[in-house]
Amino acid sequence: MKKPVPQKRKPSIAIIGAGRLGQALAIALRSAGYPLLALVARRRQKAENAVALLGGVKPQARALAANQLSELPPADLILIATPDDAIAETAQRLSNVWRPEGRRTVLHTSGALSSGALAPLAQRGFETGSIHPLVSISEPVSGAAALRGAFYCLEGTRKAKTLAAALVRDLGGCSFTINPESKALYHAAAVMASPHLTALFDLATEMLAACGIKQSKAQEVLMPLLESTVNNLKASHSRKALTGTFARGDVATVRKHLQALQGDRLAEALAVYKLLGLHSLQLAEKNGLDPQLLKQIRKLLHSTGAQSE
Repeated sequence: MKKPVPQKRKPSIAIIGAGRLGQALAIALRSAGYPLLALVARRRQKAENAVALLGGVKPQARALAANQLSELPPADLILIATPDDAIAETAQRLSNVWRPEGRRTVLHTSGALSSGALAPLAQRGFETGSIHPLVSISEPVSGAAALRGAFYCLEGTRKAKTLAAALVRDLGGCSFTINPESKALYHAAAVMASPHLTALFDLATEMLAACGIKQSKAQEVLMPLLESTVNNLKASHSRKALTGTFARGDVATVRKHLQALQGDRLAEALAVYKLLGLHSLQLAEKNGLDPQLLKQIRKLLHSTGAQSE
C-alpha cells in the first residue's frame, strides 16, 4: 500500500490594506488553504471588520492598524494591497521594522507600479515583486469569486514570481509576466478595458436620458447590448467583433449621429464619439470596408460641424 504523499505547506500570508481588493484576496486565499496571519488597515476597527468578514475560521487572523507594522507576525508572504500612492511609504515603514528571516517575499498589487516601489525592502534582502489581478472588484465577497480563474500580471525577482505564480495556480487562475518598465502602459490598457468602459456606458445612458428615458431604465435597456458585445469579443478578434454603423460604412447615419450630438449638453459625448469612431474605422478598414466610404466618414469625423460632406 502506497504511503500518502504529504501535502506541501502553503506559505503563510499577511495582507496590508483592507480595502475591497485586500479583503477579496483574504477570502480567496484562505479558501484556497493559505494561512492568513494578519490583516492591516489604516484604522484597527476597519481591520477588525475585515477579519470578521472571514467568519470564524481558526486560527483567526490578527487585526492591526497601520501604525502597528512592528507587530506583524512572521508571515512568509506580505501582500501590500494599499492604494498606489501609499505603496512606497508602506514599503519604507515595513523595511524599518521587519527583518527578512528565511525567504520572505513582499508583493504589491498595483497594476501601474513595478516592484521598484518596494526598493527599501529589496535592499534589506526581501524577494520583491508585483501581482495584479485583471478583474473588476466592487465588493469583497463577489470579488473573491472573481479572483478565482482570473488572469494575473506578475513581475519582480525570480523567486517572487515563482511564489506568485504558485498562488495564482492555487486560485485556479492564469499568470503572465511583463517587463517592469511596461507596467504603466499595461495598466493603462486595463483601465481602457474596464473603468473606461464603465465611463463609456455611463455616457451612453446620459445620451438616452437626453431622449427622455430615465437613466435607470437606460442602463437596463443597454445592458443586453453590452453583454452581446462581450460575447462577440469572446468568440473572435476585436476587428471581427465590430458591428453596426462603422462596420457597414453608413455615411448618412454617421452624419445624423453628429447632428444629434450638437449642443453643449452633449459636447463630451460628441468628442468621445468622434475619437472612437476613428478607431472603429481602422478596424473596418482591416475588414475590407470600401475606401470611398472610409474617406467620407473620416472627413465627417474630422469636421467641426455635422454638415460636411
